Amino acid sequence: MKISIVILNYNGKRHMERFLPSVVQHTTTADTEIVIADNCSTDDSIQFLKSTYPQLRLIQLDKNYGFAGGYNKALAQIEAEYFILLNSDVEVTAGWVENLEKIMDEQPEVAACQPKIMALNDRARFEHAGACGGFIDRLGYPFCRGRLFSSLEEDKGQYDTIREVFWATGACLFIRSKEFFDAGGFDDTFFAHMEEIDLCWRLKSRGRSILCIPQSTVYHLGGGSMSAKNSRKTYLNFRNNWSMLYKNMTDEELQKIALPRFVLDYVAAMQMLLTGQFKHALQVPKARKDYKALRKDLAAKRETNLRLATVAKPSGVLTKSLLRMYYLQGKKCFSQLENLIR
Repeated sequence: MKISIVILNYNGKRHMERFLPSVVQHTTTADTEIVIADNCSTDDSIQFLKSTYPQLRLIQLDKNYGFAGGYNKALAQIEAEYFILLNSDVEVTAGWVENLEKIMDEQPEVAACQPKIMALNDRARFEHAGACGGFIDRLGYPFCRGRLFSSLEEDKGQYDTIREVFWATGACLFIRSKEFFDAGGFDDTFFAHMEEIDLCWRLKSRGRSILCIPQSTVYHLGGGSMSAKNSRKTYLNFRNNWSMLYKNMTDEELQKIALPRFVLDYVAAMQMLLTGQFKHALQVPKARKDYKALRKDLAAKRETNLRLATVAKPSGVLTKSLLRMYYLQGKKCFSQLENLIR
């Protein structure tokens, strides 16, 4: 098989009913399969899939391994040149596979790519999880071409060029299977959130290229597996962000960001308290504590990452503080930052 489109499902029958028809309709390329990997759902997802889409391959996992572990388990059972990891709440469009496949076939140095990700409920705007390609600032805060924090830009064709990025979104990640496995796949300890940034960081540091190819477009609902109102999402974002930084930064780099990140993390927690988000605020110190407990388990992975790195400073990093530029200087559009990205 050349391409396997793999959709990870957990209690997502409602998303399958709504979004799977577009995937089936617009997946017309030869030697391509659609695979549903189920994370031990407790709803009637399995019955629905077997009765409505018997032609699709179904992988049933024995428990909920999360996004990271679930994909690792499922992809180990699939043989294909390319994987497309697709969220269950994504609506695809005509040509979505072909436009990505063409570039990947032509440019073997590219390990992974993503399409343009638009918001399903506001189709003129980019979507939070990936927009038109991901970047990171010097303190480790992720952002996107078309999305800075909660500011989503309107798509006016301003980012329609194919561009090297720092990370490609896990909402629709097209990746060479060999690159995925050679880099170690996703980190199971993340469970969910930021695992794709961690993987892309490893790939970039080993000299591989990551692209956004906006000639392919999909529409993402967002929050399909975990709503922003869920305090566990806050916990995972803070814990996994620190885990990612520890795994991929040198001691010198970590020392430079330790104090400002300590201050900013607790500023964020204070802002949550002042706005009545008490459960979310409590997740910040818990995440930092649990990250420190994880460091022993992450140490060997960190040693491997740093040893295999061939690029000291991967491209796609904002050399300034995104928080300062966004909140103090009022820069709300990616185009206002682009000349400061190395």
